[in-house]
Amino acid sequence: MKIRVLWVGKTQEEWVRRGIDEYAGRIRRYAPMELSEARDEKGAAVEAMRGRECERLAKLLPRQARLVLLDERGEQLTSPELARFIAANRDGGVQELAFAIGGAYGFSDGFRAMAHKTIALSRMTFTHQMVRIFLLEQIYRGFTIINGEPYHH
Repeated sequence: MKIRVLWVGKTQEEWVRRGIDEYAGRIRRYAPMELSEARDEKGAAVEAMRGRECERLAKLLPRQARLVLLDERGEQLTSPELARFIAANRDGGVQELAFAIGGAYGFSDGFRAMAHKTIALSRMTFTHQMVRIFLLEQIYRGFTIINGEPYHH
């Protein structure tokens, strides 16, 4: 199963890029992985910006991918629960599991309707750039749990 992570906006901070590269490399030991950025929208009404950003995300999403949204209102999972979710998709024949991180105003209703699941990393608010690292670390942690490796402890 391939892992894909999509997000809106460029990664501005060098330390964030290094963290993304580190965890993406670790994940690639377990599964093929692709990272994709969609251009963010500026200077329009919130609904218009959200809609355009989600149209760009949708163009990056392969038809066969199972979409998981990251949203503060989503289901909160423990790391072992995320690991079980990843394993169930892999074992269930899902070709590609795609995680999407929205822009500052989240996802459009149409894009939400495409999602198989919506999860939250925390009830706290993080910058969109930090969420990239946190998500990748949790996916990596999930693979180590699946494989019975000691990283989780």
